[in-house]
Amino acid sequence: CWWLGGVRAALRGAGAVICDAAAANTADCCGRTGSGRSLEPAAPGRTAAAVTSLGDGGAGAALCGGRAGPGPGRAPVPPGLGQPGRAAAAGLVRPGQGGGVRALGRVLRARLGLRVVLVALAGPARCRPARALLCVAAALGPVLAEPRYRPDWASLDARPLPAWFDRAKVGVFVHWGVFSVPAWGSEWFWWHWQGLHDAACERFVRRRFPPGTTYAEFAPLFTAHDFQPRQWAQLFQRAGARYVVLTTKHHEGFTNWGSPVSWNWNSVDTGPHRDLVGELGEALRESNLRYGLYHSLMEWFNPLYLADKQSDFKTQNFVIKKTMPELYDLVLKYKPDLIWSDGDWEAPDSYWNSTSFLAWLYNDSPVKDTVVVNDRWGRDCSCRHGGFYNCADKYRPGTLPEHKWEMCSSLDRLSWGYRSNMSLAEVMDEMSMIEELVQTVSLGGNYLLNVGPTKEGVIVPIFQERLLALGRWLDTNGEAIYESQPWRVQMENTTDTVWYTSKGPLVFAIFLLWPRDSVLCLSSPIPSPGTQVTLLGFAGTLKWQNQPGKGMLITLPYMLPSPLPPQSGWAVKLEGVK
Repeated sequence: CWWLGGVRAALRGAGAVICDAAAANTADCCGRTGSGRSLEPAAPGRTAAAVTSLGDGGAGAALCGGRAGPGPGRAPVPPGLGQPGRAAAAGLVRPGQGGGVRALGRVLRARLGLRVVLVALAGPARCRPARALLCVAAALGPVLAEPRYRPDWASLDARPLPAWFDRAKVGVFVHWGVFSVPAWGSEWFWWHWQGLHDAACERFVRRRFPPGTTYAEFAPLFTAHDFQPRQWAQLFQRAGARYVVLTTKHHEGFTNWGSPVSWNWNSVDTGPHRDLVGELGEALRESNLRYGLYHSLMEWFNPLYLADKQSDFKTQNFVIKKTMPELYDLVLKYKPDLIWSDGDWEAPDSYWNSTSFLAWLYNDSPVKDTVVVNDRWGRDCSCRHGGFYNCADKYRPGTLPEHKWEMCSSLDRLSWGYRSNMSLAEVMDEMSMIEELVQTVSLGGNYLLNVGPTKEGVIVPIFQERLLALGRWLDTNGEAIYESQPWRVQMENTTDTVWYTSKGPLVFAIFLLWPRDSVLCLSSPIPSPGTQVTLLGFAGTLKWQNQPGKGMLITLPYMLPSPLPPQSGWAVKLEGVK
């Protein structure tokens, strides 16, 4: 790499001797330069770049800046390290805390993922090494600075996904807006009514509303009178969610905050006269829940969007005057942990200016180190570009994907928004909910479960009951879900009712049906004499035997149902298996 060559040249120019682990072993290198030691061996498959020090009697062990030898001198702090105009050297050289060389080694390892083999000072120990530090600082300046992402997918897709998202596993989705007023059909009501002129929607409006009613007249009826954000946060926390995603704006264009470019079509100017996005965010963070913001790039009937669409998206008036100002406003005002983009499918990402926005988000925004985004940033982006992949609503990959993904599902099987005509048969049952969660996490995904509140801000009791059932299941079995990783086998090869997760050396087998003879047969794990098996939520270990041709036969507790863990799936923890 160009920067590693620069480091080598700078050190050699300062009188240093560099030994590369790829070219010589550490012992040979030490033999050529004098006595010394390496900090740690290079990791297999990694470029070596380790830093240690050599000198007469160890006097140069800290580049004249540490306490390893008789030389008590301290290395000066090189100015201007890291980002231009910032004295970042304090993170590189800290007198009395290991010295310059070891500090430099820590920075190389932390920032670049490299391990240093040897950087040895040639000749007698003296404070010439201070010059070496300055040279290294000059060479490493661009490297030690925070990485800059270019506004192109090759660069943006290389950004590591912040670790919190994969650890979280479970989230709650909330679809709420003016569509909650008619509360009929789905959250696409306006499009079906006035875009497709659906006969059923037109009949519904004639029956329920005065002649000549427009969709805009629904906004004052979106009152949120009973919206209590702290109660929502407590419910979501009890449901076992680690993050919550709220619709800030759906395709209807109504914003749930006082958008500066959505005049009289937002929750502050009309309807609730409240900042719904801000209130919920404050309550969620009080409950230590991560906050995600759903945002639709397009708006069905916005004249600016329709004009751009008419030009085959060769003009960008809607993006420049509406979409981008709102996205920047949301990030700067609410500092979300996640941006869940949608409404992208009609136009390419170049129309939406998606890569420019994401480059700013990753480089310069107040959430650049923690924010997570999905893959809906333009036509043909889905399942190809972005942070995690949604691919499609209610997506199930079937096999383990290479890329982190999320399955979004809804308790109302027919709608994401609240429907007053929803029947009990159309609500997802507890077993289906647990099955979706388990399969998703076993295949490396996150599970985002949706509810649609009423126009008053009430999450109806049947949705609350389902969320609390999910939380009870996770109270018992969460060890097999949160912070887990896919195992080498995701599904038991003899049945589709047993799924695996792992956490370090531990393996979890989650079975969705209780075996009739109370003997669980697992053919995939390879046990050892020291293997231990426990049922999550049940005290004590379980007996097991290894039967040729069948695998592990685990004897489950044979009791009345009441003492058992929840009845919609169970998990056994396997210790000491391969």
